[in-house]
Amino acid sequence: MDQRNSLERSSSEAAAVAPPSATSIPNAAGSNGGNVAPMAPSSYSSPPVQEHSPVVESVLQSDIGVNTLLTRLKQSIASAREFAAFLKKRSILEEEQAQGLKKLCKSSHDSARRPDNRQGAYAQSYDEVIRIHDRMADNGLQFALSLHQMHEDLHDLSANMERGRKQWKQTGLSAEKRVQDSESMMEKAKSKYDSLAEDYERARTGDKQSGRVFGLKGPKSAAQHEEDLHRKVQQADSDYQTKVQAAKSQRQELVSTLRPQATKALHDLINECDAALTLQLQKFASFNERLLLGNGLCVSPLKSQTNDQAPRSLRDVIFQIDNARDLHNYVSGFASKVGASADIKYEPHPTLASSQQAPPPPINTRAQPVSNQQPSTFPSPGQVGPPGPGFIGGQIYPPTSTPTSAYPSNPGFSNTQNGSPQNQTFSPISAGGAPQLPAAQTSTPSYSQPPTPMAMHTHHTNNSHISLPALRPMFGISLEDLLKRDGSAIPLVVYQCIQAVDLFGLEVEGIYRMSGSSTHVSKLKSIFDNDPNQLDFRNPEAFYHDANSVAGLLKQFFRELPDPLLTGEHYQDFIDAARIDDDITRRDSMHATINSLPDPNYATLRALTLHLNRVQDHSAVNRMNAGNLAIIFGPTLMGTGPNVADAGWQVRAIDTILQNTYQIFDDD
Repeated sequence: MDQRNSLERSSSEAAAVAPPSATSIPNAAGSNGGNVAPMAPSSYSSPPVQEHSPVVESVLQSDIGVNTLLTRLKQSIASAREFAAFLKKRSILEEEQAQGLKKLCKSSHDSARRPDNRQGAYAQSYDEVIRIHDRMADNGLQFALSLHQMHEDLHDLSANMERGRKQWKQTGLSAEKRVQDSESMMEKAKSKYDSLAEDYERARTGDKQSGRVFGLKGPKSAAQHEEDLHRKVQQADSDYQTKVQAAKSQRQELVSTLRPQATKALHDLINECDAALTLQLQKFASFNERLLLGNGLCVSPLKSQTNDQAPRSLRDVIFQIDNARDLHNYVSGFASKVGASADIKYEPHPTLASSQQAPPPPINTRAQPVSNQQPSTFPSPGQVGPPGPGFIGGQIYPPTSTPTSAYPSNPGFSNTQNGSPQNQTFSPISAGGAPQLPAAQTSTPSYSQPPTPMAMHTHHTNNSHISLPALRPMFGISLEDLLKRDGSAIPLVVYQCIQAVDLFGLEVEGIYRMSGSSTHVSKLKSIFDNDPNQLDFRNPEAFYHDANSVAGLLKQFFRELPDPLLTGEHYQDFIDAARIDDDITRRDSMHATINSLPDPNYATLRALTLHLNRVQDHSAVNRMNAGNLAIIFGPTLMGTGPNVADAGWQVRAIDTILQNTYQIFDDD
């Protein structure tokens, strides 16, 4: 009786939580803040519960009914868990996609505000496009959150269903086992009863073949043996009847009470699990519809006739871009900077003007070349390169073997410190007069700074290359020694080259990639090693108007350092940092290693990095982005290294520094 009461209590408790209803299931599964769109009852309502058919009833009331329902409930639980796992993975994917889209929107929004991007109508439309994508990312995050909540609900549901399954498995199968055990005992009692009855029948019919029967107290007579068998048969019959009654009673209880309770409870659990899973599938479909509809409304909102402030569609936003107006506004913004245009007129050089006015003198090959050899070093404004030894005022004179000075004079500069031929006065060739030296001094440089010794050196190096003694060598000297000698953390050659490229090379295609003239590089290096103060790269004549040669000179300086700019001591630290996959961690590791560099190395690297960042800002013109610059400066700044396979990591190290210039160095 106690067992029956416990089974009834269990079945009543299961019935209290098992059957799903139209009101309980939405509350259990829709706990995400009411985000579920209302569903039409005609399309989402569960089908009505049908009465069991005779075939189903016969199976449920049979000995295999409980096992059948247990197996079916196990399948429902497995399906719920499988769909829960699907929802979890889908929510993770949606969240990653939405977070990535929001990050992209933020970075694109920040980049669009930079002054090197287009403004005007394009900037407004592009900003609105970014906002549309940001709203789509918000929809994706909400969708991922809803899927995660559904996963949690299904996980809890499957856990509850598993507990109910285990409980009713123990209850139902125990009842079935008890009936089977009682029937087995009944069969044993029947078998014993039949055996004793057969023995008694043989003894009663007078079967004498067995002779006298020996017992514990001696031989028994046939009458005594028959009487004993009769008593045993009666006891076996009584025991058999008792076992039959017990088996019949337990079978009746199983069929009428225990089995129906177990099958009903299992059936209710199956219905609850299946209904909850179906509802979650319906919610999943609804959430997908809401996501697509929300994104669709972001891309193309519904037109409202009463509200003029309704958001515009993506197509309308893009069609608002007015390229012509943007270009007009941009160019008009520079109207205040337009200066007065100077008149263009031809002004002949006094030397050529005097020679053009005089009649051409006769050629005298014996007396005139000696006195007219020196003025030939003064080129006319339209002449390319130095004039030939016999060219003066449009007349040709044969050359002589008279040697000239190793440092010929420059237009606009006269040397008054020695008695070289540059300072001598030449006699006129004819009445019109050949050019005198003072006449050449009327030429003035076309640059804002005054003439310096640099100009003199430029012109005489154009004619011939003289190897100068290395009085104050710059190349092949460590940065520490240069700091101690010159008192500047940034070597003068680095400062001059950076200044020249900033002024004249930022828009040169392939700057730092294209090779300059090796002759020019050698000459400039020789001058820097002799006396770096001779050169002023603010004047492009100082480097022959060849920015690529300046870039090559700068690279050669870093290649000839005894210890690379990033130092051999920290070489492995930079390589290890470059191997880090995470961008932020790699940048921070690079930053820490850079901070540990010696002072002159840090100052020089900072100046070079800020300069290269300006170069890559003009990559649309010079085709030199951070990746191209990193390929060039990787081995230049880090050296060859002990392992040739490190070349790729060297490039990645320099690329990381260039990509994070203002996170690693300040720009003041």
